[in-house]
Amino acid sequence: MEEGLSFLQIKELYDIEDVDIRTFSPLALAYIGDSVFDIIIRTKVVAKGNVPVSKMHKACSDVVRASSQAALLEAIDDNLSEEEKEVVRRGRNAKSKTTAKNASMIDYRNATALEALIGYLYITGNVERMQKLVKIGLEKTDRI
Repeated sequence: MEEGLSFLQIKELYDIEDVDIRTFSPLALAYIGDSVFDIIIRTKVVAKGNVPVSKMHKACSDVVRASSQAALLEAIDDNLSEEEKEVVRRGRNAKSKTTAKNASMIDYRNATALEALIGYLYITGNVERMQKLVKIGLEKTDRI
């Protein structure tokens, strides 16, 4: 089993019943994907050493903002399977009641699509694949 606490481990530990992934809305996938992406980025930033929290926050904010997530999604597009592209499409087309605060609507929708993909891979237990795609995206976009 992978290091770290996966969705499957949490599900087992807290006796969470199985739910068909196809019943999850793209926004539900993006909701969990946002947190998973955030913890990946925060972990990378914290691992760089003991620096002031304000600098850590700035480094994380630069990566998790919508425009950066949209760029990351574009960077990994060629690496996605057809199934993953379908999740991205559903995430991009999801109708959210919230609006982009500091991003264009296109970047906001693409960021939601990336978060939906991360959420999907996390929930389905494909953590290794999720980590690989995030790593490729961060390297291609020269983030952190």
